[in-house]
Formats: sequence, structure tokens, C-alpha cells
Amino acid sequence: MSRRNFLKTAAVAGAAAGSVGFPGVMRLSAAPAIKIKMQTAWDAGTLGYVKFKEFCEKVGAMTEGKLTIKGFPAGAIVGTFEMFDAVKAGVFDAMHCFEVYWPGKIPVATFLSSYPFGMDRPDQWDTWYTALGGKEIAREAYARHNMYWLGPIQHDDNLIHSKVPIRTFEDFKGKKIRYPGGIIADIYRSAGVATVLLPGGEVYPALEKGVIDGADYVGAAINYNLGFGEIAKYIIMGPPSTPCLHQPVDLMGIAINMKSWKKIPPHLQELLAAAIVEHSRDQYTAIQAADIVAFDKLQNEQGVEVIRLPEETIAKFRRFAPQMWVKWAKKSKLAMKAFKSQLEYMKSVKMDYITDKDMVDLKGKKLVF
Repeated sequence: MSRRNFLKTAAVAGAAAGSVGFPGVMRLSAAPAIKIKMQTAWDAGTLGYVKFKEFCEKVGAMTEGKLTIKGFPAGAIVGTFEMFDAVKAGVFDAMHCFEVYWPGKIPVATFLSSYPFGMDRPDQWDTWYTALGGKEIAREAYARHNMYWLGPIQHDDNLIHSKVPIRTFEDFKGKKIRYPGGIIADIYRSAGVATVLLPGGEVYPALEKGVIDGADYVGAAINYNLGFGEIAKYIIMGPPSTPCLHQPVDLMGIAINMKSWKKIPPHLQELLAAAIVEHSRDQYTAIQAADIVAFDKLQNEQGVEVIRLPEETIAKFRRFAPQMWVKWAKKSKLAMKAFKSQLEYMKSVKMDYITDKDMVDLKGKKLVF
């Protein structure tokens, strides 16, 4: 075909596309308006909730009002720990929540967010979800419960706020501390902690009344918003090499009722997925920046002492990890699939976090899985 004929043909095709539209080209004006209700685990008044509301508004803007999200704070419709069953049953459409809350519902959730001494950087988790099969594993798990899992959302590592100083492995013994449960609680039980399961909104009153000695709950910025520094004057962290030994990448995710998902036209589904990727970046960077300011306020305005656990304490905790990994991986075939995938990544030359020789129990016996 000559250059002149090619340009002529292209012009005709372009005119036709303008009048009737190519298959697959987004035509937002032709789509029916869809409204969904989504509850988050973030409490109103926190930076996390602010970023969640901005995400809801952005979806409406991106879709020219053809898909809108009405966002609700933690506890507005149902309790945080009731969201899984509520979305599954269609009480409301979708949840924006921490994956670590659901191992009792889907055992694979143990491996859908960071766990003690596993992958400890946000980019590693994004790689696993996007390029190493993680997203497909999560979607398979949620699909069994009438939900479609949309994607991971980054936010922060986690801190322990305590009313008493904790400076060594031995200091944890006998303390009553809030954790999200599962493998996270297991690592601290190894040090003699009495663990307590509470949603974020119940942590402050539990600390204030002395029901618990301390609490793990996300990072400095959100915890400052929640007022933890007013009543818990110690923050417990690991050394710079391991600032958070139990959950260095506390991933959230969005899951939507399958019927609600299928009502959304494909082109709007794609825009929603793209908005979630942007929301993950936006929430993560906003909270990281806010953490810097929050640490200053916690220390200099509220008199909070930041205690860095020594390397020898981390080593004492670390020896429990492989045995715990395998214990939780054995809870379901899908959990084992996720764990094995992550283990191969951690053993790779790229990461080199662990070797086959490290996969032993406390007596040095090789773990079988």
C-alpha cells in the first residue's frame, strides 16, 4: 500500500470510529450509573480515613460519575471484624480492610500481608502480587466466599505503643498486648505475651482503662491521630535493620461482593482497578510523610520515648519464625501455595533472605511441608 493510500484508508477508518466507536474504546456516557457502598477499617479522624475518602471521590471523577463510592468509616455499618461476612452476604458492597484480619475466614490471608521475618519491603509485596501470582491466589480465596478481590493497598509498618518500657525479649513476658491475631500474635506468645484481639477503635479505651499494657496498631501518624501517645508513653520498635519484626508491610485490600462486581461494566472495572493502584501509592506516601511529623510530636509534645530493641532480641524472636510459617501454611492448600511462592522469592539471589538450611524447627529438625 502506498503512503497516500494508507493515509486515506486511515482517515476513513478514523471518521468511522468517531461516528460509531471502536469495540473496546471507553465511552463513559453510554454506561449506566453505578453506586456502591464501601466501609473502611480506618476510624474517622485519621489520615487513613482522609485518604480513603479521597479515593472514593477520585473514582467518581475518573468515571465521570458513572461509578460512585459512598465511603463509611470503621464501624459505621457493621463492626470491623464483621465486614468479611457482611460483604459476602451483600449487606453492603465492598470493604477496604487489613488482610491480616481474615486468617480465620481464609487461612491464606496469613500470607496476603507481611508476617514475622518474611518479605519486609512494600516493593517486594507489590512484585509478588503483580508478577509472581499473588493477585490470582487472593482472588481465588475471596471468590470462594462470593467476593472479588481487587488489589493490595500499601500504608505503613506497625508500632507497639506501651504503658510500660519493654527493652528486651524477656521484658515481653507477662505483658498483655493487643495484636491482630494469627501468626502475628504467635510470635509474641513465644516471648510469653498474653495477646488480646481488638479492632483499632477499641485500642485507646483499653489502654486508658489498663485492660492492656500495650498495643500494636499501624504506624506513628495514624496512632498519633488516635491519641495513643497521650496514654502510652513508650513506642517499641526493632533496630534500624528490623524496625518492625512482626508486620513491616501491613497491607490492606479491597474486596467487593461478587454480584455487585458483576454489575459494573468492564471499562469501569478497569478504571476502578487503576484508581486502587493510585490510591495505594497515595496513601502510602502520605502516611510516610506524616510519620516524620508525628514522631516529632509524639516525642517532643507528648513525651513519648521510642525504645529500639537490640539485635539480640530480634535474633531470639527470629528463631521461632520458620516453624510458625509452616504451621500456618498447612492450614489450607491455598495458604501453602502462597507460602511456597513467597519462600522461593525469599530464597532467590534477588532477595537471599533465607536458605533451605534455615527451615528447621526449634530443635534443629528439618521442617517438612
